[in-house]
Amino acid sequence: MIHDRGTIKWTSLMMPEHMQILQEIDTKQNYKKKPKLDEQEKEEINNKIQLAVHNNLTIKVKYYAKHDFHIIIGKVVKIDVLDKYFQIQDIIINFKNVLDVQVD
Repeated sequence: MIHDRGTIKWTSLMMPEHMQILQEIDTKQNYKKKPKLDEQEKEEINNKIQLAVHNNLTIKVKYYAKHDFHIIIGKVVKIDVLDKYFQIQDIIINFKNVLDVQVD
């Protein structure tokens, strides 16, 4: 069996700029892509958020931010229709980044 040291054996021959570029490429490969929602899913999400606001319910929101998926649970504190975002606790979520909403 071959015991290769991988990139370790090449690091002494690389310039610091090359190492930085390789690290950036490695992190970009781990980025997740935002799925596209159709109009029916967007409307359903909108209805659930409105239901939660009018009845003061707790919601679980799955959203996309910083190349990853995040989940937050809480009550909607603020909705801004003009700028198209809402706020749960201290986190501001843009409507276009919401992937799923569950009402508890």
